[in-house]
Amino acid sequence: MSTFGRVFARMALAGALVVSAAGLVHAAGALAIGRCGAYGLAYDYARADAARTEAIRKCAGKGCKVVASMKQNCAAFAVDMRNACGSYGFAAASRLGPAQNTALRQCYRNGGRECVIRAFVCDARG
Repeated sequence: MSTFGRVFARMALAGALVVSAAGLVHAAGALAIGRCGAYGLAYDYARADAARTEAIRKCAGKGCKVVASMKQNCAAFAVDMRNACGSYGFAAASRLGPAQNTALRQCYRNGGRECVIRAFVCDARG
């Protein structure tokens, strides 16, 4: 390999490592839920505690608490659209589809009749 080829290969590798590391720096998230369909989402935070604090802050209802922490995954929150103060479900999974499916199943299992996804989020490559 020529000198130019070696230099180019090293630069390409260094660039890939920087891009890869940049994606991992901000890799914490959280989902908080409260009464009557209230929720707060935080994603791509550097620290898990900062993500949890922000999710609680964004939750505009009473009784908000963090129900799912995320690190390079997804979370979903489902409520019964007939009664937002009634049945609900939530889940975190490595991909969005399974998180949404599990949240909907929980909502129906808890007595919901017309459950819908109220909120969802994926954090850094989730």
